[in-house]
Amino acid sequence: MHMKKFFSLLMLAISGFSVATAQQSQTETAAKTRVHQIVFQLTTDDTLAHKALMKQLNNITSVSPGTKIDVICHGPGLSMLMTKKTVVHDKLKDIQSRKSVRFYACEFSLKERNVNKEEIIPESGYVEAGIIAIVERQEQGWTYIKSGF
Repeated sequence: MHMKKFFSLLMLAISGFSVATAQQSQTETAAKTRVHQIVFQLTTDDTLAHKALMKQLNNITSVSPGTKIDVICHGPGLSMLMTKKTVVHDKLKDIQSRKSVRFYACEFSLKERNVNKEEIIPESGYVEAGIIAIVERQEQGWTYIKSGF
């Protein structure tokens, strides 16, 4: 009789483990196939933060290649997109070549800092107002992440 209970409990434990494993696998698959939308805000001229952002973008696009990412640079963050100041131009070009990552310079910040569009790397797009561009994406369901330390 004890042996019968033991086998019953063993079978119950095995079936419970199998269901849990299958559910975890389905959850992981769904997370990998889901299209995420992330907007990063960059407002610092700290080159270590720029390098860290490139690493984060590389990690995200490696794990979830379909993720749509917009990086909005304004204020001191414009320096990451300025030809003469950027230290991450090659990494930026590589990441952007994956087609799901876009970089934008804020036109208000350009005017405020007396920076001409010719001084911005050619891979960059433009938004009229960085904060408004971020808010609009959030209103469309994008996830917001502040970049920097």
